[in-house]
Amino acid sequence: MKSYILALDQGTTSSRALIINHQGEVVAMAQKEFKQFFPQNGWVEHDANEIWESQLEVTREALSKIEGEASVVSAIGITNQRETAVVWDRKTGKPIYKAIVWQDKRTTEVCEQLKTEGKAAFIQSKTGLVIDSYFSGTKIAWILDHVPGARKRAEQGELMAGTIDSWLCYKLSNQELHITDPSNASRTLLYNINTLEWDPELLELFKVPGNLLPEVKSSSEVYGHTHKALFGEEIPIAGIAGDQQAALFGQQCTEVGMVKNTYGTGCFMLMNVGDKPVFSKANLLSTVAWQIGDQVTYALEGSVFMAGAIVQWLRDSLGFIEASSEVEALAASVPDSSGVYFVPAFVGLGAPYWDAYARGQITGLTRGTTKAHISRAALDAIAYQTLDILEAMQKDADTSIQVLKVDGGASNNNLLMQFQADILQSQVLRPKQVETTAMGAAFLAGLAVNFWTSTQEINSISDEDRRFIPEALNSKITNGIKGWHEAVSTCLTK
Repeated sequence: MKSYILALDQGTTSSRALIINHQGEVVAMAQKEFKQFFPQNGWVEHDANEIWESQLEVTREALSKIEGEASVVSAIGITNQRETAVVWDRKTGKPIYKAIVWQDKRTTEVCEQLKTEGKAAFIQSKTGLVIDSYFSGTKIAWILDHVPGARKRAEQGELMAGTIDSWLCYKLSNQELHITDPSNASRTLLYNINTLEWDPELLELFKVPGNLLPEVKSSSEVYGHTHKALFGEEIPIAGIAGDQQAALFGQQCTEVGMVKNTYGTGCFMLMNVGDKPVFSKANLLSTVAWQIGDQVTYALEGSVFMAGAIVQWLRDSLGFIEASSEVEALAASVPDSSGVYFVPAFVGLGAPYWDAYARGQITGLTRGTTKAHISRAALDAIAYQTLDILEAMQKDADTSIQVLKVDGGASNNNLLMQFQADILQSQVLRPKQVETTAMGAAFLAGLAVNFWTSTQEINSISDEDRRFIPEALNSKITNGIKGWHEAVSTCLTK
């Protein structure tokens, strides 16, 4: 009896593996952090081999916690940090450079030049994206241009490239699979979300040879199998989705107009907009949410670069807390931030500002300011950034959002979630199962092998943990929002 789905959740700071049963319960889990590299200001890199090794290690550890191990697993679903790019040798399977992470800003000048050349509207019409170093196309081109001989080798067909999902599928299948899905492909600046294919004009514009790139498959199908030597059994690899689209599916946002926000390293809000893309007029992103069979679902997305990472900074760089979980109590020890605002533009500002050159600042400091006030301002900043995106999303979709579904580590912070409900004036709904990113990957894989027979069956297994109801809008909240926008305006460079 195949009793479980294995979800591989490869994130920005750690690799995780979760074993999930028919009831949508996590029965075993393992996690391992890996090293972050910051070789220059604004550069962020990962060791792709370390990512693979950590993912393999936690997968074996999670499997060891269930009776029968790999023999009782129906399929593997993969979800991943999306825009992080890897280029590797087709023959040896070795990366030719470290993975360039989605947070990396080294290609900002290239992106600014394309904007100057008037390419923004052309690119948005094909990809649904703004021109930004966030996306992986310019990262791949950078590697080809800066590793000696790489561009020539790429043109000769000696190299492969992809996002982390492609890298994991390649390694899991013993170098047989070079694939991705539309949710990841649509984050590259190279994929046309209207025609659902790599776009020749975009490949030429970004100087990325098409032969480098993976085959784009649906988000839910059996692509192949893991090599038997890895886990003792061949396991079908049957689901792929970028982390935020996976969370949208994991939150069962399968109907048009449903919205979720994930509070992870960054903060990502997505709205299901149905079977046709909605192109944003408010600096949001249009993206493929998932493809099941021939049915493609699109989403609007707003991306915040620094959310949970702010708390990590308070912990690691300032030493305010020893564990991230301690920030709620510290922030709650004061009634509010006492006029302190924290704009966390450590790596620029994402939606709806898209200012790569903005830098972080803390304003409103007085002699009476304590680390509790700064911590409160840090949590407030996560909520305020979410407000900026929700307001833009409501304009684009011409709708009012009544309920925001939330997940991710910081969604466990009750202080933050109540403040979020208050400033949004919308209900905030937190499920009991906050592992929605992994759940989305598991659901997609499970559908492919009939572990679950339909989205209706999946929707029936969700449970609500807590619903945060907004308090009456008062002058304190409205003044706080006004102060936030004033603080942001002083950071912007354009």
